Amino acid sequence: MNVIDIFRRTGALLEGHFQLSSGLHSPGYMQCALVLQNPAEAETCGRAIADAVRGLGATVVLAPALGGIVIGHEVGRALGVRAIFAERQNGTLTLRRGFTLATDDTVLVVEDVVTTGGSTRETIAVARAEGAVVVGAASIIDRSGGNPGLDVPFHALGTVALPTYQPDACPLCAAGTAAIKPGSRTPAP
Repeated sequence: MNVIDIFRRTGALLEGHFQLSSGLHSPGYMQCALVLQNPAEAETCGRAIADAVRGLGATVVLAPALGGIVIGHEVGRALGVRAIFAERQNGTLTLRRGFTLATDDTVLVVEDVVTTGGSTRETIAVARAEGAVVVGAASIIDRSGGNPGLDVPFHALGTVALPTYQPDACPLCAAGTAAIKPGSRTPAP
C-alpha cells in the first residue's frame, strides 16, 4: 500500500499556504479527513498501522481528538483492543467521557499526522499521568523529517518532506499570501 497515492487519489494532498496546528506555515497540507471519510480507506490505513505495530503488545489505543479519533478507532479495531481518545478541556489534553487507563494498560498512541510531535507527546503524557505504560506511537503521515522527538518507538505509513516555516520567516507570507488554517486546533478563516 502506498499511502501517498491514497492522498493524491482522494484529493487530500493540498497545495497552497497553510498554518498548521503546530503554528508553523507550509506550502503543503495533508488533509487526512479526506482520506478517512471513506470507510474502506480508513480501514486499510488502520489495518496497515496495526500490522506494523502488533508486536508492541498494546492493550489500548489512545488518540488525540480530533484528527486521531477515526484512525485510532480503526487501529484499535484491527488490533482487537479498546480505542479511546483524549480531548482538550480548558486548553489541556485530558481523558473525558468516562475514558480511563489503568496501570496494567499498555498504550499505543495513534495520530493522523505528526509534524513536530507536540500532540503525540501531549497524548503520551496523558497516558503516563494515568499510570499506563506507553509502548509506542504511530501515524498515517510523518512530516517531522523522521525526527518526531518521541521517547517511544514510532511508525508512520508514509513520510512526506513538505517544508515548514516559522510565521515570521515564511516566504509565502513575505510574498503576500494569507495562510489558511485547516487544522483542528485553529479556527478556519
